[in-house]
Amino acid sequence: MARSQHTAGAFDIRNIIGALIGIYGVILTFMGIFGDPETEKTGGWNANLWAGIAMLAVGAVFLAWARLRPVVVPEDPQG
Repeated sequence: MARSQHTAGAFDIRNIIGALIGIYGVILTFMGIFGDPETEKTGGWNANLWAGIAMLAVGAVFLAWARLRPVVVPEDPQG
């Protein structure tokens, strides 16, 4: 009998972490674009915009990592 492999899918912690970091990245990016940049506090650069872009990139890496190397869950943990 052929055994099929199942993956963790949505329950993989990398998906959850990537989604949360991505959501925060979207919020920070929008705040950097549409909000007050307050560049005098950060040495002349828009901290919200750049932190948001970095968080979007990290979130995308987590989601790609989970997609490319999924966790395989055994069908029968006892056998």
